[in-house]
Amino acid sequence: MIDRAFIGQSFEPLTVTVEAGRLRAFARATAQRDPIYWDVAAAQAAGYPSIPAPLTFVFTLDLERADPFYFINEMKIELAHVLHGEQAFTYGAPICAGDEVTLISSVKDIYDKKGGAMEFVILETSAQNQRGEDLGSMTRTIVVRNPQ
Repeated sequence: MIDRAFIGQSFEPLTVTVEAGRLRAFARATAQRDPIYWDVAAAQAAGYPSIPAPLTFVFTLDLERADPFYFINEMKIELAHVLHGEQAFTYGAPICAGDEVTLISSVKDIYDKKGGAMEFVILETSAQNQRGEDLGSMTRTIVVRNPQ
């Protein structure tokens, strides 16, 4: 069983500089067609200070950690038993090239189903920029299959 003492625990914050090249690569990978994702002038004409991040980009920022499975490993969950359950996003101010984004992740809940055969971990990651603006959050649910 996953230790319920992790509920409410926050992990080490991560601050990442958002680079225009990464935004363009993500825009290309997600088939964005709007020129605001490629051209600074188009982005500025649309009211952005620079190229904005496509929606869900914050997930890729969290992968910048030295250990992308940081919370799973810290919670001593065996990765071979982990399934991706769900992911949801809320959006705040836009993320733009040049921003310094700080991510803070915390465990919101841990619960089980089927008599403990499956455990669920809800991790929320909030993001804010160098100006202290709320950029939104992402909530991940992982499912841990426990051998019986």
